[in-house]
Amino acid sequence: MLTGKQKRYLRSIGSTIEPIVQIGKGGVAQPVIESAKDALLARELIKVRVLQNSPEEPPIAIAFLAESTGAELVQVIGRNGLLYKRNQEKPKLELP
Repeated sequence: MLTGKQKRYLRSIGSTIEPIVQIGKGGVAQPVIESAKDALLARELIKVRVLQNSPEEPPIAIAFLAESTGAELVQVIGRNGLLYKRNQEKPKLELP
């Protein structure tokens, strides 16, 4: 679990990054989950965007993606969400 201070730190980094994973008309399908897992492994912190044509509501879709990938849900604002998962072998971010 992330502390409030750690979430604030991740939100400050996340405000400058572009969405890497997009959830579209297929919803949170297996290819989206695999793409998110690969991105989390490479970057640890990713931004997810839920497109207008997605069948699910953004908070639900992002929370489901976080659960499916084993990541921490840092934040959801509108149609965007931040997910964090520490890479145990090669950590990229140093949390406070």
